[in-house]
Amino acid sequence: MTSFDPAGLAFPAAHFIGGRMVGAPAALELRRPSDGEAFAACPVADADVVDRAVSAARAALAASGWGGLRPRERTQALHRWADLIEAQAEPLARLEAVASTRPISALLEGDLPVTVEQIRFFAEFADKEGGDLVPTADDSFGFVATEPYGVVGAITPWNFPLSMAAWKLAPALAAGNAVVLKPSEMTPFATLRMAELSVQAGIPAGVIAVVLGDGPETGAALVAHPDVAKVSFTGSTAAGSAIMANLARTGVKPMTLELGGKSPQVVFADADLDLAASSIAGSVLANAGQACVAGTRLVVQASVAGALVDGILERISGIRPGPTWDAATRYSPIVSQRQLGRVDAIVRRAVDAGATVLAGGAPLEGPGYFYAPTVLADVGRDSPAILEEIFGPVLTVQIFEDEDEAVVLADHPSYGLAAGLYTRDLSRALRLTRRLQAGTIWVNRYGRSRDHILPTGGFKGSGIGKDLGREAFRASRRSKSVLVALR
Repeated sequence: MTSFDPAGLAFPAAHFIGGRMVGAPAALELRRPSDGEAFAACPVADADVVDRAVSAARAALAASGWGGLRPRERTQALHRWADLIEAQAEPLARLEAVASTRPISALLEGDLPVTVEQIRFFAEFADKEGGDLVPTADDSFGFVATEPYGVVGAITPWNFPLSMAAWKLAPALAAGNAVVLKPSEMTPFATLRMAELSVQAGIPAGVIAVVLGDGPETGAALVAHPDVAKVSFTGSTAAGSAIMANLARTGVKPMTLELGGKSPQVVFADADLDLAASSIAGSVLANAGQACVAGTRLVVQASVAGALVDGILERISGIRPGPTWDAATRYSPIVSQRQLGRVDAIVRRAVDAGATVLAGGAPLEGPGYFYAPTVLADVGRDSPAILEEIFGPVLTVQIFEDEDEAVVLADHPSYGLAAGLYTRDLSRALRLTRRLQAGTIWVNRYGRSRDHILPTGGFKGSGIGKDLGREAFRASRRSKSVLVALR
């Protein structure tokens, strides 16, 4: 793993349609989060370009017979694709590091291996999941058959671009679909290159298309396209709501929405406080809190609150920012100047509402969009820092006396994506997993593992449906019931 000079990289202004790069006028200036310097531009696909991509994907699906191949052939093609991504890990990581908030070390140690694993994981579902024979009367034969949807429209966020692309592409392709993917306009380049590698792997040209652009124009056109049979989106709750409204206007179709979160980490007095402090600090520092599952609401029992907070403050102190292309960098910048301002504005509003700053509370000096790891105490349930998804390295502290109060504080009026729970009491742990309102609950740890069999998805405004796990594969196929009369 080596540092590199970002000036030596080329970033194409293009879409990937029909198995090749299609040049397009540059429209959106992109700036490197690490130093604020302009480095590339992103085209914006209009409805005509989106139509071209969807039509090419639909034609490629029909011509190649991808959805009707012997399933093991899809498995083998996806494995070859994963092999190529693994072989090209460093070039892909460099493209991503410059544009995104992900340090090169984090990409090579985590994001790229996870991306490869996810593709291999879903590749193996192609010939292992099918329909069901169901019990009927003796004079009939009943079964449930499954089949691909056709063209899936997928939209991914900027915070983990490659692994989020794998979330969408791998299960849909393994299930026999084509995919038109719109990555975030801020971080599109590694995803484009990954799509190029798919053709080298033997996935039919056109079955994967990547269109660049923003949400209001490109994303809206993709979601509303009549030949897109299913939509899969990861991003903010507001954007997810806009997609639902779009579908209500333009045509009903199934969707998977993995949306925002404001996840609690509940710590009881009997917990391993060293483990809890390390886990909670890690959640705040990881990608500078720019993750939908970031556990940025600490809910701690009063008798251990002081000791735990001290342990967290010790672990987040001394953080040094650095450019994402430096192999020594471990702390991420905020993705843009606008988002940096938003993080700071929410912190300031929380302080105005009575919060106490125990650490941080302001942008870091120097180049780039870095925000100091921040801890806020004395926050009420109606504080902006509690109610709003900050998407930055900001931890709030709330204190409880008993289990019932802990559950009340952990519950959020809008979100229910994930929750952390720290206790040595097994009965309490199992009891609380039933009471906490979240689609994922981690006990005595926090954050996703590389157990891709575990699905992810939220309650309330945190989403509909699941990514990862067998649920994601099954959600990429539709079912039909068949009843045959035996005469």
